[in-house]
Amino acid sequence: MVSEVKQVSGRGIPLVGNDIDTDRIIPARFLKAVTFDGLREGAFIDDRTALNGEHPFDQPQYQGANILIVNRNFGCGSSREHAPQAISKWGIQALIGESFAEIFFGNCVAIGIPCLTVDEVTVKQLQELVAANPLASVTVNLETLQVQVGDFTAPVTLDEGTRSTFVSGAWDACGQLVANSEQIRATSAKLPYVGWGRLAAS
Repeated sequence: MVSEVKQVSGRGIPLVGNDIDTDRIIPARFLKAVTFDGLREGAFIDDRTALNGEHPFDQPQYQGANILIVNRNFGCGSSREHAPQAISKWGIQALIGESFAEIFFGNCVAIGIPCLTVDEVTVKQLQELVAANPLASVTVNLETLQVQVGDFTAPVTLDEGTRSTFVSGAWDACGQLVANSEQIRATSAKLPYVGWGRLAAS
């Protein structure tokens, strides 16, 4: 069960603004959750409340969209892994932006959400295209490193190491364990201290 991520298709949702930090993505009070279940409703909740229905996550034309288009330094601030989890629970499967905070980027990779970068001009074009036509088809191709919105196509950037982990499915640590369960059992059987532990427990 290896989870390859070669392409993400669907619709886009533009979120305009630089330096959107993890506390805005998911406020600290939601970090008390034992699991990540239920984080969906907390995504951008303070911003959404302040904007009284005008936040993109609340606007009807973007409901069901799965590709988030952001600006510079998205996910800065604290390292909380709840931020990408909240975005994922909302239904976001890929992000495109000018830049991402390093730890946020790593936390996204760990749960299978690619964060691809483009220049400032292209981000603005993508956001404007989606705002003008929220029903437009959006496709992010990790094999060709391109994003397409309707008839518009642009290159996206993702470092080769990260790109290859998505395309091969190696990002999915749990999937790797399941896929290699027989080899793990075989290796475990050869380890004397594992066998000793079983004997000691019996």
